[in-house]
Amino acid sequence: MTGAEQGGGDMTADNDHEVVLRLTDLVKTFPGVRALDGVQLEVRAGEVHCLLGQNGAGKSTLIKVLSGVHRPDSGTVEWLGQPVSFSNPQAAMKAGIATIYQELDLVDDLSVAENVFLGHEPRRLGFVRRGAMAERTRGILGSLGHEEIPARRMVHALQAAGKQVVSMARALSQEARLLIMDEPSAVLAHDEVENLFRIIRRLTARGIAVIYISHRLEEIREIGDRVTVLKDGRTTAANLSAAQTPTSELVSRMTGRTIEYVFPPRPDEPPAREELLRVRDLSRAGEFRDVSLSVAAGEIVGIAGLVGSGRSELLETIYGARRPDTGTVELAGKALRPGSVGSAVRAGMGMAPEERKSQALLLGEPIYRNMTLATFTGLARLGFTNARRERAESDRIAGSLDLRPLDVRRPVGTLSGGNQQKVVVGRWLLGDTRLLLLDEPTRGVDVGARAELYRVIRRLAAEGVGVLLVSSEVPEVLGLSDRVLVMREGRVVHQAPSTELDEDTVLDLVMAGSLMEGAPA
Repeated sequence: MTGAEQGGGDMTADNDHEVVLRLTDLVKTFPGVRALDGVQLEVRAGEVHCLLGQNGAGKSTLIKVLSGVHRPDSGTVEWLGQPVSFSNPQAAMKAGIATIYQELDLVDDLSVAENVFLGHEPRRLGFVRRGAMAERTRGILGSLGHEEIPARRMVHALQAAGKQVVSMARALSQEARLLIMDEPSAVLAHDEVENLFRIIRRLTARGIAVIYISHRLEEIREIGDRVTVLKDGRTTAANLSAAQTPTSELVSRMTGRTIEYVFPPRPDEPPAREELLRVRDLSRAGEFRDVSLSVAAGEIVGIAGLVGSGRSELLETIYGARRPDTGTVELAGKALRPGSVGSAVRAGMGMAPEERKSQALLLGEPIYRNMTLATFTGLARLGFTNARRERAESDRIAGSLDLRPLDVRRPVGTLSGGNQQKVVVGRWLLGDTRLLLLDEPTRGVDVGARAELYRVIRRLAAEGVGVLLVSSEVPEVLGLSDRVLVMREGRVVHQAPSTELDEDTVLDLVMAGSLMEGAPA
């Protein structure tokens, strides 16, 4: 009996709903990699079918097959009861399958209505009917419960949640019957996630099916109906109950582990360390104000806060990517030049930013070249590149990080999100880094890769590197950090050793502040 059969069994409540999508023995191979190895999947009308799996499990490849980017090598895709093979994304969309990627593919310099009807604008005598297009857009936005978004507003003026609504409106403008959502909550604040779920429930009530991909298991419980799990390109469980399947079973199906967060142990008696980072009264108008903090050598300090609390902007200012209005940053007793990344890097500071693809990686370049970006001059010889030495050093770091696949000549853009993050962190393992800033270090990273990154971070601290990290996941901040700072509305409202805080207290502080308001920061 296969893993899928062991975990299978349709829920009775779903048996009355039409099967809109069925995949049977789907195989897709790339040079040296069997990305999909006999995948099975069944999705019914009006359900939220959650797709789980580690980075590298095959989720991204499966999405691209369904959306017409890739064609499978073998197996069948049945859509509305008929075998299909989509030659391109336009064919998939025309058939009724729409995909909303984690990084939205909207055109910022077009209006909401122009994005919603991009490629199929209503026309008369060859001319675009802009009035009709705006009117139809307003109707679609109204059906999603978002009449407040102006159809003629430029998309770049919208927040992330608004852009996501526009992407869903685009799908509805082409009468999609299946909506594939890849990590849709990754860039949303807590209240925005609730709104996303409300929209999804409106869609499923109309019979639209949703494939929902997320690493956040609590979301699966709240929004999902059934769950299919992928591991190493195979279906290890199919049609599990999202509400009733224990977390331990879901995680075990994905990784072979039985718990979601696996944190390395903290030292029982952390040695006294000298202060490494000192931030005094740092402010930027409209982002954060009067922030003071410190990080000792070998200490991991975590910052908890909602999106918009100023946490990421604070890290970027410490790193020199933003210039503060007031305040100072010192590393090992030396003041750093405000707004100068070069000054920070020369002093021994490194940073892994939240948006790794746009801010930290050269996606078309090989892994080894991305890893050596910060130490390139030290690896060169007489001013010339030394590719052999670059590859050798990168091989050593890639092996220690369990990078998959272990081929540093491979373009970094072909890696899964978790492995791309390992490359960014690995870059600073090559250099003489004294302080490492980590902004959402496990965003979009599966539970297996998380544990590996946690071990790397704890190992760096044991070697004397100071770590300052930001994370939206409170259990991660509490489980990994020695000390926690809580930010709300641009200010540090509380700080304490992580052992003296729990998740409920931190959530109260970041969302309302009623429990410990006025406690010393």
